[in-house]
Amino acid sequence: MGIKNKNRMKQIILLILLTATLAGCSKSLSGTGGEVTGVRGRVIDEPTPFGMVLVKRGSVEMGAHQKDSLWDDIPEAKGISVDAFWMDEKEVSNAMYRQFVYYVRDSIIRERLADPAYGGNEDYKIETDKYGEPITPRLNWSKPIPWRKPNEDEERAINSLYVTDPRTGVKMLDFEQLNYRYETFDYRQYALRRNRMNPERRNYNTDLATDYDEEVLISKDTAFIDDDGTVQRVTINRPLSSPYDFVNTYIVNVYPDTTVWVNDFANAYTDQYVRYYFSSPIYDDYPVVGVSWEQANAFCAWRTEYLRQSYGMKGVNFEPFRLPTEAEWEYAARAGNNDQTYSWKTDVPHTDKGCYNGNFKPGFGDYTRDGYIITSPVGSYEANDFGLYDMSGNVAEWTSTAWSESGVHKTADINPDYQYNAAKEDPYMLKRKVIRGGSWKDASHFVRADVRTWEYQNEQRSFVGFRCVRTYIGSPKAAKAAKNGAAAAGKTKTRKVKAQKSQSTRSSRGPRGAGASVRR
Repeated sequence: MGIKNKNRMKQIILLILLTATLAGCSKSLSGTGGEVTGVRGRVIDEPTPFGMVLVKRGSVEMGAHQKDSLWDDIPEAKGISVDAFWMDEKEVSNAMYRQFVYYVRDSIIRERLADPAYGGNEDYKIETDKYGEPITPRLNWSKPIPWRKPNEDEERAINSLYVTDPRTGVKMLDFEQLNYRYETFDYRQYALRRNRMNPERRNYNTDLATDYDEEVLISKDTAFIDDDGTVQRVTINRPLSSPYDFVNTYIVNVYPDTTVWVNDFANAYTDQYVRYYFSSPIYDDYPVVGVSWEQANAFCAWRTEYLRQSYGMKGVNFEPFRLPTEAEWEYAARAGNNDQTYSWKTDVPHTDKGCYNGNFKPGFGDYTRDGYIITSPVGSYEANDFGLYDMSGNVAEWTSTAWSESGVHKTADINPDYQYNAAKEDPYMLKRKVIRGGSWKDASHFVRADVRTWEYQNEQRSFVGFRCVRTYIGSPKAAKAAKNGAAAAGKTKTRKVKAQKSQSTRSSRGPRGAGASVRR
């Protein structure tokens, strides 16, 4: 066979192989008949978070609808719409928040048990994976803290977190050491076009030349503990360099201010609440108070991480727990009903039989007519049509929204929310956040679902608490099932989960008589 024939044969073989390849491709491409049908992902059937109910998407006319000359209310209603979200059916209780405090306590003790200064027990830190490869060190929560029979080093590590009451000799938690560190990623600032890394994508106006030397300044929060053990919060302003510039770091002391009962009410005997309200099991199911907006956000961050850890791996994608926006709160409180002034259906604070619908101050100097003198156990009164308890009264609740006199009129009408992350150096007036719902100390007007007020974000009060929400990302089918489940839950007492109860019991163990602390 000549060279020419050999080359011809090679061309024929190559043509046969190419034809066969194209035929194979044709088969895979023609599976949809050549039509674009889309690439579909898996629909998430999100399980109902414990203690939460699903608030379905909807709309409401937000704000006061009628003029009230007695309270100087001016009609300012605005139609808004919010997407679906999960919401705690009850306010965060002392027992729930105490689990957070004990988690921080136990984390610090485990760190010290692994510290060479306290004996250096390596069993309290996990530094390798199951294959023996080094990993980022993390605490070993399966290794119990030796509360009952510690050795000398272990006892020093445990006692380092406690102080002794000079009056009673009882050991108490040293609340000043109970700091929780967490990070957040500011998606809003990251998404803004002016903050994009590529200068060509900051402005699409083709009449303007791209400024490749433009310096984009960002502002981020960071925190650290100095050599004196003091938490330092710093707001950094610097040129944009990477996506990590949108990671904010916070260190927050988590212990509630138990002295709010004295500081909020001068010339009143409230010492018993200082000593017992947060620490005594008598008040386990009462709403936590003395918690600032900053502490409430730290709780949400911890609750998110706590759930993520239960999945056993990082990178699990679910919406974080957070505080509700002001719009979400009002929509949920009014159960999406424009004609509903309170979280209950009537315009009066009690039923036809004279039973009160919530915990507030019924008369001048009369706190007890509704059945309680201060707060009441969460869920003591009937839920609204969304299955939510105590949206009017008991404790006012933090929202994520920054305070503005113009309120909802300053925001969009879809998922409205006004955010202002005040820097440390900002004037104090810029550090106000919206609180909603009124409290046990307020007259009936202030527990209305359309009345708004504010508090400073670092302030702690005996009448302010909070509840968490989580954006809903599930399917319509799951939403229907969740709604039915929430309706059933609204007609029964609080569900009990044995595993969580057991975990809570284990978390609360400590030296006898050493679980409580009075924050001064």
